[in-house]
Amino acid sequence: MQIFCQKVDKIIHIFVSMKEILKKYWGYDSFRPKQQEIITEALAGEDVLAILPTGGGKSICFQVPGMMKEGITIVVSPLISLINDQVQNLRARGIKALAIHSGMTFREIDIALDNAKYGDFKFLYLSPERLRSKLFIARLQQMNVAYLVVDEAHCISQWGYDFRPDYLLIAEIRKYIPEVPVIALTATATPVVADDIMSKLNFGKKNLICSGFERPNLSYRVCKCEDKFGKLLSLCNNIQGTGIVYVRERKTTKDVALFLCSAGVDADFYHAGLSKEERTDKQNRWKSGALRVIVATNAFGMGIDKPDVRFVCHFDMPEAIECYYQEAGRAGRDGLPSVALLLWNNTDIKRLQGVLRVSFPPLDYIKDIYQKMFLFFGIPYEQGAGQVYKFNLIDFVKRFKLDAASSYNAIKYIDMSGYWRVTEEIDNPTRIMFIVNRDDLYKVQLKDNMLDTFIKTLMRIYPGLFSNLTAIDEDYLSRVLRISSRDVKLRLLSLSRQHIIQYIPRARSPLISFVNERLTPDNLYFSEKEYEYRKDRFRDRLNGMFKYVSSERCRSVMLSEYFGDENVKDCGRCDICRE
Repeated sequence: MQIFCQKVDKIIHIFVSMKEILKKYWGYDSFRPKQQEIITEALAGEDVLAILPTGGGKSICFQVPGMMKEGITIVVSPLISLINDQVQNLRARGIKALAIHSGMTFREIDIALDNAKYGDFKFLYLSPERLRSKLFIARLQQMNVAYLVVDEAHCISQWGYDFRPDYLLIAEIRKYIPEVPVIALTATATPVVADDIMSKLNFGKKNLICSGFERPNLSYRVCKCEDKFGKLLSLCNNIQGTGIVYVRERKTTKDVALFLCSAGVDADFYHAGLSKEERTDKQNRWKSGALRVIVATNAFGMGIDKPDVRFVCHFDMPEAIECYYQEAGRAGRDGLPSVALLLWNNTDIKRLQGVLRVSFPPLDYIKDIYQKMFLFFGIPYEQGAGQVYKFNLIDFVKRFKLDAASSYNAIKYIDMSGYWRVTEEIDNPTRIMFIVNRDDLYKVQLKDNMLDTFIKTLMRIYPGLFSNLTAIDEDYLSRVLRISSRDVKLRLLSLSRQHIIQYIPRARSPLISFVNERLTPDNLYFSEKEYEYRKDRFRDRLNGMFKYVSSERCRSVMLSEYFGDENVKDCGRCDICRE
């Protein structure tokens, strides 16, 4: 009896601790469905795969146990932008977190890993390609790791819609931390994908917790129409509150936003080609309610948590149910009634059939793109392994007179095959570090009054410049010093030329990193069987989308069944149920 009471007391204590941390750092009084169950499994030391809908609070499921357990939690996430958002959000809550990704220098990575090893940091976020680094593996074995978290876990499965070969490295690093439990999370996984995730991550036993895929407050609607603009305007006029309109192409974002503005709807456009300042400004205006509708590519939404989105409209048909479900699920996160509208016509069908052809250029073409990429950077045979370059697709296709779409997809295919890694476009701020001692720096200050003021301001605003490469904001410095941003850059350049600072100017560009040395045509191999398999899977996902829009069955039931939930009844809210 005494032992039983002790166990009960322990469970109660854990539950109370969970809620205290939830309240202290996130301000919530209670957990969402399944969160507490997932956290309990993690605290018990069990590997767990959690499938929660978009907006279902996946981050809480590992952040709470990570705060409760001694040591650092390692989080593998595929998007650099999402990594940076997560780290900033944690820091804003007073939680110490680090990030390591491809946009960082070796020195920055080295310092970050030292901090993870010796500091009191609670979370270390990594992009998956960093897992192959010998430096990381060496430091990993010296860290006190509490949990290994795999975000967007469907990326590890070749059955999934967004397979990333680097995710397969996660299983490899488990052998260095065999006692550390894995928390895997995704919003979209079919039963086949879920089983594959647990297998690929070497789960000790199957342990799946799924909250279900039904969204009781969300009304799914599908409309076949030729006048998409008119239908979209009707939606905006009849549904109050903020909304997101998803389109496929960057140009279309502007066209649709201008149309809505001309019709009196407060709208703006968003895509990855805009500057960081523009994207941040538009995002903040929309989140604050100053902007009602944002028209965007799929670059918009990851890491954005706005609970009161009343509608999401897909102006163009998505390529897969998984993408559609995630994007539509950004509506109504507050639990209030919301609408997800998908517009389509025969043009969408023809376009997506064309996408299938373009997405899988012939294998000979893919092999040719492989060789041309190395030529582009002047890398000879048997060299290039581990090298990283800024990459501009436009410059590449212009140089070799190539079709942009086919080349892009060939590059993606080679990426999935593991020969190189192409990262998303990232915006790295200016970074500096003093490379002289304080005495030598003082001599410089004495010689130049202008630089003296500039150096003092740098040291006052940015502590740690003698030990770390530190991100700085030239615009903020210009306001503090009352000089132009151009003058700030000139002074930084002057200090660099005098070998007083290490100066890495701001850069915004995708990166390509070569995993292996350049192979000769005879040694380069792509499996024809694998190529056909991936093409068939892509075709299956397209057909799943076509079936969804043309069906006369309840939309919510169809979505739930697609993800393996057979116990859902007609929703009574979608366009089919309301007919």
